[in-house]
Amino acid sequence: MKTPDIPNTNEGVVKALLAGIVANLLVAISKGIAFFFTGSSAMLAESIHSVADTSNQALLALGLKRAKKPASESHQFGYAMERYFWAFMVSLLIFLLGGGFALYEGIHKLSNPSPIRNVAWNYGALTFGILIESFALRVAYHEFQEIRAKNPGPILRVMRETKDPTIPTVLFEDSAAVFGLIVALIGVSLTYFTGNSSYDAIATIVIGVTLIAVAWFLARESHSLLVGEAASEADQKRIRQVVVDDEAVEDLIELLTLQRGPDSILIALKVDFVDDLYTRGVEDAIQRVEDGIRGIMPEATHVFIEANSFRSKKRQSQNPRGD
Repeated sequence: MKTPDIPNTNEGVVKALLAGIVANLLVAISKGIAFFFTGSSAMLAESIHSVADTSNQALLALGLKRAKKPASESHQFGYAMERYFWAFMVSLLIFLLGGGFALYEGIHKLSNPSPIRNVAWNYGALTFGILIESFALRVAYHEFQEIRAKNPGPILRVMRETKDPTIPTVLFEDSAAVFGLIVALIGVSLTYFTGNSSYDAIATIVIGVTLIAVAWFLARESHSLLVGEAASEADQKRIRQVVVDDEAVEDLIELLTLQRGPDSILIALKVDFVDDLYTRGVEDAIQRVEDGIRGIMPEATHVFIEANSFRSKKRQSQNPRGD
């Protein structure tokens, strides 16, 4: 059976990724220059953070590309779950390269304080970074609203329930980047005006804790998808309705779903058809149900329907409680 064509819904994702990659690369360079001239630990942490974000979004783009590979003998259901794997890898990199390094640098700066030099470089880099990252955040938020329009609700709930981790990951990264820049700006300013470098170190620690929290949330969501989540309750309800509405269906005994990617759902059904159907009638009913499901859910790439056997019916009638 040929897998149906899936409409291309990745243009907005690619747009958000490209905006994030360009923005983070430019900001990383500016922060690195500022650190070289000032010695600010917050600027160093922010520079590493932006380098990590650049590589992270490149990895998300790689996952997007690899997920389009056609099915093969070794991967007969295709490679759609590549997007979940790379999203999980990104969360680990945020934790290690972003949060872990920032925490280390902040604690090191607290125990070995040093003054900030040439503070104007910091202000220039941070202001430039806030402007560029805010633009990237705006692009990501616009694309996230497209997801939210299909599943209205609070932002965090939509992020938890979405089956596409790419845009939420980019949105979280860009939000953390803007927040980190503001925190770094506050830390540098307090250090400059008070002469106490502890503020710069504390700002670095705050950035680290923020990134670790973001990494934890993203890792949890990506892990859940990676190990195999069912389709959403709304999608399962739609599938069930299509099945039970068919005139040849007596009952839907079992519905199993597996979300293999944002545009790929595997569906397995065990259906009890009416008793007076011959083989051709069952075949026609199966085809109608399959066509009906794909008509409302193009992402249903694989649909398997098992007709409940006479022996199973007899066993169920003799033991309706399943004892």
